[in-house]
Amino acid sequence: MHKAAQWFGRSVLFAATVMMAGSAAVGAEPLKIGLLLTVTSGPVFIAKEKGLFAAEGFDAEIVPFDAGQPVAVAAVSGAIDFGVAGVTSALYTLAGEGALKIVGGSTYDRPGFHAAGVLASSRAYGDGLTSLKSLGGHSVALTQIGSTYHYALAILAEKFGVDMKTIRAVPVQSFANVASAVSGGTVDAGVFTTTGAAPLLAQGSAKLLAWVGEEVPWQVSAAWTATKTANERGDTVVRFLRALRKGSEAYNAAFVQDGVRKDGPTAPEIVAIIRKYVKLSDEQVRDNAGYADPELRLDVKDVQRQIDWYRSQGMLKGEVTLDQVLDRRYVVALPGT
Repeated sequence: MHKAAQWFGRSVLFAATVMMAGSAAVGAEPLKIGLLLTVTSGPVFIAKEKGLFAAEGFDAEIVPFDAGQPVAVAAVSGAIDFGVAGVTSALYTLAGEGALKIVGGSTYDRPGFHAAGVLASSRAYGDGLTSLKSLGGHSVALTQIGSTYHYALAILAEKFGVDMKTIRAVPVQSFANVASAVSGGTVDAGVFTTTGAAPLLAQGSAKLLAWVGEEVPWQVSAAWTATKTANERGDTVVRFLRALRKGSEAYNAAFVQDGVRKDGPTAPEIVAIIRKYVKLSDEQVRDNAGYADPELRLDVKDVQRQIDWYRSQGMLKGEVTLDQVLDRRYVVALPGT
């Protein structure tokens, strides 16, 4: 009887535990996060897999996209709650219309860390396209006109004295299509995330011209939400950013030591988490770990530079100001910006 009573007690305790877990899941706040499946989205993957979103009361769902501009549109339409992806002309236009707000920083491209690169097709490289100075007169594949990587191409062209009007930008809608166009030689070059660049470089089907951040530091991606969410669901924004910040801290601890790119003790665990979402080897994940600011700080000066460039290209509708783009209740500026 004693053993039976013990067994019964354990069964009741187990059932109660399951019921409590189920009740917690049912009571969690649904949260959809739009992003690209890249290594630099690691902080979001970490926050989900390590239960950081769950600890803030969220049932988080990752919603993948093929390019950054649709992520901004999805946040405004309500298809997602937050976007964590590259900043684009679409984002700035929607912010200028009062529909969207940046609430935090994410990936920051800087020397020693790779977030984006320009690759030449093997054909074009063999024909003499071996440096950024030679980009004039060539075709370059992008996901979309006005995309994050269109801006990246522009700041490289400016540094190397190449007139953007002499470069034929070819929008192909997704990074998979950029890869196909470059490896197939239908364009001379392409602008990639490092995640998209890694397989082509490993296969020898493209040649690296430069990593963007090695030449010009810039704000690649940010976290944003609909203005209505920022205004009416402030607690949700704070809890989301708190979980994301912890994910970014864990990413940083794994890949950054004393401010330089170097694996820390937790790198194997973090690499395994990221590999669940990106189709890369452990080595490729490590080689393509961009810089994610552990405090989600934003390079405000570069955001202004981006707004100015998109406006100069006629890609912004109406006047767009920093105050329209940034929600300063949540944004923390990178020192000096």
